[in-house]
Amino acid sequence: MSIHPSAIVSPGAVVPASCTVGPFSTIGPEVVLGESCMLISHVVLDGRTRIGARNVFHPFCAVGVAPQDLKYGGEPTQTEIGNSNTIREYVTISRGTVGGGGLTRLGSGNLLMASVHIGHDSLVGSHCILANAATLAGHVVIEDYATVGAFSPVHQHCIVGQYAFIGGGTIVTQDVLPFSLTSSRRENKAFGINKIGLARRGFSPERLQILQKAFRLLLAAKMNTTQALEKIKQLDGDDVALLASFLARSERGVIK
Repeated sequence: MSIHPSAIVSPGAVVPASCTVGPFSTIGPEVVLGESCMLISHVVLDGRTRIGARNVFHPFCAVGVAPQDLKYGGEPTQTEIGNSNTIREYVTISRGTVGGGGLTRLGSGNLLMASVHIGHDSLVGSHCILANAATLAGHVVIEDYATVGAFSPVHQHCIVGQYAFIGGGTIVTQDVLPFSLTSSRRENKAFGINKIGLARRGFSPERLQILQKAFRLLLAAKMNTTQALEKIKQLDGDDVALLASFLARSERGVIK
């Protein structure tokens, strides 16, 4: 096992021999690490935190730390992280709160760039990119393959749908449509589907065509969201069904 002499690993922590713990890192007593994780240096892992395999933690990130919530009283809440995530410098991930479900979760294959914050009780899926200083305020859901641009704050209880792309500097106060390209110029708007990103993910021209038809109904037709939803339900395909389901369950409304 490679543990630098300046690192502090608390009794009770589970650190497999395949892990590397770099200088001045600290691992709390209730942390469980998976195989082949790397803590480069000055990493803090705290709380009831369960971490999968092959995660890389860059200097000065803090994971599983107490939530920034004045109601938090030290309750034994949790943080869960999947496999093969890259967590860059100064990232902070707060553990859950009792009132919010008690769990903050990050899936697998994510890239969290420098200074990202994942607030308490947030649920981030897999294969997501959170660019520099993207901020999840707490109770936020980021679904699989979504991208949150740099310096974009996401309001509490918002949902960012699958494959969505949020441009840098966008203030997100409502749910973000799956598959959409959403950005802020003078005001937040969805500009249609994230065509380039979806193509890179292997979406066929036929799938893109059906999604474009659905988004035209939602964004360009002279219908309200309820009317557009009824028309969208008449289209075929799993992607359109996912979009319709997202619209139906949105509580904060969606950015159109």
